[in-house]
Amino acid sequence: MKTEKSILVYLLFIVLATFVSCSDDDDDDEITDGDWWEMSDFDGVPRSDAVSFVINDVAYIGLGYDGDDRLNDFWKYDLENNYWQKIATFPGEARNGAVAFSINGYGYVGTGYDGEDELNDFWQYNPITDTWTQKTDFMGSARYGAVGFSVDGKGYIGTGYDGNYLKDFYAYTPETDTWEQIISIGGSKRRDAACFVIDGKAYVLSGLDNGVYEDDLWEYDPSTGYWTEKRAISDDDDDNSYDDEYTSIARINGVGFTLNGYGYIATGSTGSMISNIWEYDPQQDLWAEKTSFEGTTRTEAVGFALGSYGFITTGRSSTYYFDDIWEFDPEKEYDEDN
Repeated sequence: MKTEKSILVYLLFIVLATFVSCSDDDDDDEITDGDWWEMSDFDGVPRSDAVSFVINDVAYIGLGYDGDDRLNDFWKYDLENNYWQKIATFPGEARNGAVAFSINGYGYVGTGYDGEDELNDFWQYNPITDTWTQKTDFMGSARYGAVGFSVDGKGYIGTGYDGNYLKDFYAYTPETDTWEQIISIGGSKRRDAACFVIDGKAYVLSGLDNGVYEDDLWEYDPSTGYWTEKRAISDDDDDNSYDDEYTSIARINGVGFTLNGYGYIATGSTGSMISNIWEYDPQQDLWAEKTSFEGTTRTEAVGFALGSYGFITTGRSSTYYFDDIWEFDPEKEYDEDN
């Protein structure tokens, strides 16, 4: 009898020791790099699939879909005073799935979907006069779910969906109001990819093609006009361990932004919503996971950077649409009490 009891006690000890060991490992693996704060809610109606651009440390957000209607309102966000102000209404068709960027103190918005048709019109916003001016139509096919960015005084739009998945790219020169086709991005066609710009080079990653969440990352250098494939954003290299944790970077409808020489991708979905955020070091061509987004998990949000902080706002989870805005500091250690 004593022997049986001894065996039971020993087995119980082993189970408890194993449990404690697992608990300690989980604590050790907890990610605490980066912290989040909720700011003053976006003043417009909750929405998803909107656009944003930044001019002189002021963020501009507009368009999108609220679950019933496409939208054409626009707002600007003053970070220093943490408040929103409505600006001139976008004069084109109300839409979602458009792209936006800024060049030399002006904002630009183009492409998208109005509920019936893909669009290829292109507009410039002047923040001094608070006016919109229609510019030369985007040169590529009308589309939505594209990516747009600006580098060295030019704007770029590419990929997306026009009834088919796309991988073509085009450059816009504001001084001449003209478009030219450039070399297509490598890899697969895709829609709803993410992008960011670091030190004069643009990076486009992930997106969806043929039901596959693409796990590649491409760098565009405007000085050469070529795309270069970087390391995959998945556990792709069996001979090295650097990518062993790359299990949740690929996605669609994530937001991309740049802070202090690093690129970030956050939120989005792979069938289910994603709350994590990853940081890209272009010098090492490596990724590191940061503290997950603290707002409600979502897709089709917008993201931008102001100063040393990143921001995520709007978006949706299923049929619920958001108007909260969150500030991210990648240098601050996570504090669950803030």
